[in-house]
Amino acid sequence: MSLFNNLIVSTVQLMPKPVVGFFSKRYIAGESIDDAIRVTRELNKQGIYATIDVLGESVKNKEEAIDSKNKALEVLNTIIKFNLKANLSIKPTQMGLAIDEDFAYDQVRTLVQNAREINSFVRIDMEDSPYTDATFRLFRKLKQDYDNLGVVVQAYMKRTYDDVVVLNKLGTNYRLCKGIYIEPPAIAYKDKETIRKNYIRDLEIMFKNGNYVGIATHDEYLVKEAYRLIKVLNISKDKFEFQMLLGVREDLRNKINEDGYKIRVYVPFGKDWYAYSTRRLKENPQVAGHIFRDLFFFR
Repeated sequence: MSLFNNLIVSTVQLMPKPVVGFFSKRYIAGESIDDAIRVTRELNKQGIYATIDVLGESVKNKEEAIDSKNKALEVLNTIIKFNLKANLSIKPTQMGLAIDEDFAYDQVRTLVQNAREINSFVRIDMEDSPYTDATFRLFRKLKQDYDNLGVVVQAYMKRTYDDVVVLNKLGTNYRLCKGIYIEPPAIAYKDKETIRKNYIRDLEIMFKNGNYVGIATHDEYLVKEAYRLIKVLNISKDKFEFQMLLGVREDLRNKINEDGYKIRVYVPFGKDWYAYSTRRLKENPQVAGHIFRDLFFFR
């Protein structure tokens, strides 16, 4: 299946932009904030929450970073204006982290402060390994003054368990995912079963320390293991939620929802959808496989 998925990725990257858009449209809300509102409302009607992200990262200068911040502020204003069951997700490099850490801190602080004023929340996404330490520094600094923010950790990174031990002491709100960026074997697990074991190990210590966890996975095995831990450790429903990408494993998403667990869907939108789509496909060929099977009804 891996060769099959990689073949699809190679093929998609050679296709014209409109064709890639056709492949990707169910995984991206659209280009405008109106599209994000529409998709979020559809999810909310089903009792599903959203985390909204304006696409675009690795900005080249402070002007672009400020523009990204302003678009994120528009998302927060939209959430309160339309009473959406949603929060905001941001990429640290989109806010200028690769340019100037202090500048990025001021940018994100503005968003977190604005979110607090409307009783909302900001999720700081994790990017590839060159930005891991800087992202944690940003999070820890903000956590000194704010509680309405959380961070992402990736189970395939060999450092993650040790990071969680430290972050637990801060009462961290997590999104725990497997990880999608292509990292060298020296710092990241490559074996599927090892990643799964590390995911459950991380989740268990988060639960045992009383932290809130966004259990972000499309892996049915991990969902079942999370169910098991929740039962064994008697974890209250107000201490976790499940999270998924828009358009991926909707069958599993609906089952979790029907089982009475809170679930949140990542809703990306913006004019940078093409770069996001091709990067997602390159970094996670399994998504390409889902697209192909959905397109040709291979389910």
